[in-house]
Amino acid sequence: MSDSAVHQFPGLFDPLTLRGLEFAHRGWVAAMCQYSADAVNAPGVPNDWHLMHLGSFAAGGAALIITEATAVSPEGRISPQDTGIYNGEQVQAWRRITDFVHRYGAADTRIGVQLAHAGRKASTYAPFAEGSGSVPEADGGWLTVGPTAEPFGRYAAPEALDEAGIRKVIEDFAAAAKRSVEAGFDTIEIHAAHGYLLHQFLTPLVNTRTDGWGGSEEGRNRLTLEVIDAVRAVMPDSMPLLLRISATDWTAGGVDEHTSARLSAQASARGVDFVDVSTGGAVPGAAIPVAPGYQTGFAEHVRTHADVPTGAVGLIRTAAEAEQTLREGRADAVLIARAALSDPHWWLHAADALDAKLPWAPQYERAHKA
Repeated sequence: MSDSAVHQFPGLFDPLTLRGLEFAHRGWVAAMCQYSADAVNAPGVPNDWHLMHLGSFAAGGAALIITEATAVSPEGRISPQDTGIYNGEQVQAWRRITDFVHRYGAADTRIGVQLAHAGRKASTYAPFAEGSGSVPEADGGWLTVGPTAEPFGRYAAPEALDEAGIRKVIEDFAAAAKRSVEAGFDTIEIHAAHGYLLHQFLTPLVNTRTDGWGGSEEGRNRLTLEVIDAVRAVMPDSMPLLLRISATDWTAGGVDEHTSARLSAQASARGVDFVDVSTGGAVPGAAIPVAPGYQTGFAEHVRTHADVPTGAVGLIRTAAEAEQTLREGRADAVLIARAALSDPHWWLHAADALDAKLPWAPQYERAHKA
């Protein structure tokens, strides 16, 4: 690709506007579960760990930070240690964090909440807990739900959602979106990826229902689209709405880039402003060819065929890799995860590497002077 072709697209430190919200640049933080809420004394409530974890990215120059998967109901948590936004105590705790990010962000940092329901992958032990698999009810777990009663691998079998249960899920997403606005978030991301509840309905590998919530691509997409409608209806018109998807199940017969592009186009028509493109998670045992930038082609396909801005995520580690992804038109923003955990000041270092100007946190200004 020639230099002229590469530079027709914006780079990492060019601004991006979605609806009425401007982001200082296109280097964002992907959602990363921390499994650090106090499951006994303050279930679902973010605490000092979350303030430090997310606040460090703000001080480090991220333009947008997306929280970990934040449950819309108690039964929607991946683990008992997950955060939620289904009660007032959680709203106030999140408000403390959003206020901190807005006050101290080195790049006029924005913060978004990822609203999630884990479905049949809920009620599991945290990765660094002593147990593994599903948490029994006697140890603080709960009955999970899904499109059918088929379990995920060796996890406990869920209860198939009936019409009333599905309607409650939609209402829970809407109520959580209202609380997210109250908590001071700048944007909302709906989590429909990684084998969690909305993805479970989207993929034919899991959703074998024959009623109006399955049976065809239209039926399988219905829950995600109705959640989008419900969430968009309670958000300010100026607030952008993001959608995270798994663009492929990496398994024959599952969702792929074509079904994902069609879903994204429908989502865009209903008020989604940006699609955060990941992959996988629906079924155990999928063979995933993990390598640097291995998901960027899916972000490019959705961007091109659905005509919607997209984000690329997945082993994008260096400023050069992020810049190349954007300059080649594969995505409109890059979301950093593991690299941010390794270096919470990744964006300040990336700006130095690319000779870009970034409004440093004043406490760090001396580090960037000769």
